Amino acid sequence: MKDAFGLPQSLLVLGGTSGIALATARRLIARRTRTVWLAGRPSPALDQAAESLRALGADVRTVAFDALDPESHETALGKVFAEGDIDLVLLAFGIHGDQAHDERDPVRAVRVAQTNYTGAVSAGLVSARALQTQGHGSLVVLSSVAGERARRADFIYGSSKAGLDSFAQGLGDALYGTGVHVMVVRPGTVRTTVPAGRRRDPLATTPEAVASAVEAGLRRRAETVWVPGTLRLVMAALRHAPRPLFRRLPL
Repeated sequence: MKDAFGLPQSLLVLGGTSGIALATARRLIARRTRTVWLAGRPSPALDQAAESLRALGADVRTVAFDALDPESHETALGKVFAEGDIDLVLLAFGIHGDQAHDERDPVRAVRVAQTNYTGAVSAGLVSARALQTQGHGSLVVLSSVAGERARRADFIYGSSKAGLDSFAQGLGDALYGTGVHVMVVRPGTVRTTVPAGRRRDPLATTPEAVASAVEAGLRRRAETVWVPGTLRLVMAALRHAPRPLFRRLPL
């Protein structure tokens, strides 16, 4: 069960090697979280992620999970929920792809869509049903500001995130009043480092900043979180910009 501040004691991460997810797990472990499940494709990276969290004092377990194999999701995630209640499911998997290459290779473009949207629909519904059965819990979905309006530079990725964002909002409405809380997180560009000589993007963010925003959102049971918060106003303007103007913007 969550503590008095609304923070989880148990966490399931879908996308167990995600930098944002691991930053969030570290932050929550420093608060109250004691049990962490990392779901992802078996790999040295997944094992290393688990070890890094164990070093912080958490009971960390891994489970094989493949976003591109939705038929396996119910079995894989069922194993986790069979071990006990989960207070928070963090849906953090996704790929950006390579826009230029993916435009020329529809199969690669479809893989982006299947991972970011189709896989998330399956995993999100399986998780939501399990949370509803136990009668409590939160589902946090990592969306992206890229889903707010398609840009020439990354419209394949952006369209997949737009679908995910819309799905998560609808799922949240469907679960309203059931005891299950859905929160959509919309980060801007997430960077771990800024190369020397390059100007820092004032609207870029870091995994640690997203983790902090997730924690704050959980405390107040927010439905939508922007990171940084100023992106809400920026995107409100861009969303309504005429297309001829939008095409000329350096985005």
